[in-house]
Amino acid sequence: MSSNRISFGRDLQFRLEYALLRLIVGLVRLLPLETATALSAKAWRVLAPRINPKRHKRALANLAIAFPDMPDAERQRICMAHWENLGRVMAETMQIDRIIQDPARIRIASERLFSRYKNKLGPAIGVSLHMGNWELSIWPFVEARANPAAVYRSVNNPYIDRYLRWQRRNLYPGGLFGRGKVEGEHGDDQKTARILTDFVRNGGRLGLVCDLYDRTGLPVPFFGHDAKTQAIGAMIARRVGSRVWMSCCKRIGTSSRFEIEIKELRVPRTKNIGEDVRWIMVEMQKQFEIWVREAPEQWMWSNRRWS
Repeated sequence: MSSNRISFGRDLQFRLEYALLRLIVGLVRLLPLETATALSAKAWRVLAPRINPKRHKRALANLAIAFPDMPDAERQRICMAHWENLGRVMAETMQIDRIIQDPARIRIASERLFSRYKNKLGPAIGVSLHMGNWELSIWPFVEARANPAAVYRSVNNPYIDRYLRWQRRNLYPGGLFGRGKVEGEHGDDQKTARILTDFVRNGGRLGLVCDLYDRTGLPVPFFGHDAKTQAIGAMIARRVGSRVWMSCCKRIGTSSRFEIEIKELRVPRTKNIGEDVRWIMVEMQKQFEIWVREAPEQWMWSNRRWS
């Protein structure tokens, strides 16, 4: 623990940040869910491009890569709508318990697939993308009582990190595996590929978000351009022979109501493991592209995707 010890000043800063977060959460939770998300959406639309012009420019640049023939005005419209969606997600994150406690707010669209396999999943990996409210993409596993866990990017502030993990305890009853360098002691330290592989091999169900740039990842096509993508999900699925469900959470209109579509991805097991892994990743990104094209306003264009 000594290697993770932080100074008194740094600890005080972390505690103040945590107190501020809890104050904001408390204020948001005083409002009805739909009111809070609508206000947050408007605030993000106005403030995000001004406060973070770098990410705003990145979003427009990514839209130009994906839709080179689209008029500038339409790309601008999608970009502003994407900021609104992120504003809604921010407010929903603070009231995620209220969303999952209301069964009318989440519908699994792929009812036939879900009903057929929910009671016989076995080891499984769920892969999703930053679409709609992506936190809820794991919901089919929750509904199947599959005790899912997930990989997430740890927050550097240990108090905020623990609080956010606690908030998500009903979405990820199997736990959250942190990634990324952090200060202080966060409890669940970084999980290696071996630990994640063993988790799935032993019957676990693991959620991963697989639409971000990864400098050590495998280049696979996305909107016609190679994008370096993490391969761990495909590698684990191929190694242990687990089921792979691709999941997309789409917002219905501008409300905090969602429809979740799942697709089964058959995992090949040829003699060439490398080619099998690449095939899985290519098929994942193909499906992600289809979903993004269906509702581009709901994807996180401001994230880094291409180098």
